[in-house]
Amino acid sequence: MTIALVTGCDGLVGSATAEHLHSLGYQIIGIENNSRATYFGSGGTTSIRRGPAAGPSIYLRRFDVDIRDTESIKTIFSTYGKEISAVVHTAAQPSHEWATHNRRIDWDVNATATYSLLDATIEYSPAASFIFCSTNKVYGDRVNELPLVLQDTRLDLPANHEYFAGIPESFSIDATTHSFFGVSKLAADVMVQEFGRYFGLSTAVFRCGCITGKAHAAVEAHGFMAYLAKCVREGVPYRVIGHAGKQVRDNIHASDLARAFGEYLRNPKPGKVFNMGGGRENSISVIEAVQKFEILTGNEAVLDQSSLERPRKGDHRWWISSSERFQCDYPAWGISMSIDDIAEDLLSVY
Repeated sequence: MTIALVTGCDGLVGSATAEHLHSLGYQIIGIENNSRATYFGSGGTTSIRRGPAAGPSIYLRRFDVDIRDTESIKTIFSTYGKEISAVVHTAAQPSHEWATHNRRIDWDVNATATYSLLDATIEYSPAASFIFCSTNKVYGDRVNELPLVLQDTRLDLPANHEYFAGIPESFSIDATTHSFFGVSKLAADVMVQEFGRYFGLSTAVFRCGCITGKAHAAVEAHGFMAYLAKCVREGVPYRVIGHAGKQVRDNIHASDLARAFGEYLRNPKPGKVFNMGGGRENSISVIEAVQKFEILTGNEAVLDQSSLERPRKGDHRWWISSSERFQCDYPAWGISMSIDDIAEDLLSVY
């Protein structure tokens, strides 16, 4: 039996991963306890369960377990042991803002629990591959020091800049403000790398920017495009936070990220780190996203501009990921969902 253990299996990335790996022939063990609803008061994963990834047919077992529960995690691993050939860790506390006011919980979920999963993997399933869903926040706000040019609808780099196509993995993580969320994810990120380099465990860190899709249980604190789609469609005020709404993000659909995980598992290697995103073609500013959803819905967005000039501390003014390293190692993979495809996908739910 070939088992893939997926943490956060009802979340945006976890559900897409479970569905995709099942299609590749894996038996799926899911771990999920809907902590998202506890963190944010809404946007719980149970409200978004739909489609094949939510159905019981793809799961060998599902466990309602908090990933901070070390003993329960060990029990799951000891039960299935060497039958587990892949661990995909997508469960997390995902919010920049929430982490600032809940630092200990954020640390325990993102950093300590990741260590426990690695420890259980090396003890009970040492031949398994371990994929960690990290974040571009590990780089901190150093990107804000780049020579960004103010354009009509976005901040952007000059076309001749070395990072115009996206930020590579060599970008420095030092002497910068990361946010507490960025720090907890960075600690886990480096620990995953260490298990790969020190023990030879097949580990891959995917440093993602904005991941999205219709399975996103979006709230204001997390889920930029999905939450904006909901606001424009339903006439709910959307608060534009900082940078006059001209901050830029690239977006990758969860299904494309899940396919990247599948490609890595076909040919795993230890201690790998990949920046992962939609690239320049899937980049969009807040203003541009508002305009896109207004056109697609025929609705005028209701914008709360009270925080227009007050960005989150440590937030990025601009971020586009370069996925060149991953595409060089795994040339069969590529983006299948354009920014227009993503927008229409989100509105098909919201």
